[in-house]
Amino acid sequence: YPLPNGIKASVNNQTQLELNAVDRQKLGQVAAEIRSLRPPEPYKGKGVRYADEKIRRKAGKAGKAGKK
Repeated sequence: YPLPNGIKASVNNQTQLELNAVDRQKLGQVAAEIRSLRPPEPYKGKGVRYADEKIRRKAGKAGKAGKK
């Protein structure tokens, strides 16, 4: 994803991306676009999410785990 002018990104560790900008509206728009590339899914919790965001996890199929 090419970052627009005025937005700086740094990788804290393998799972954290930090965005910095002077313009809060532009920063929020870029963060929303990055999140929309891979939104968090409710079953395994994978995907891009905000640091303070809580994802409601759903239970999977109940009988699927033990059957062959």
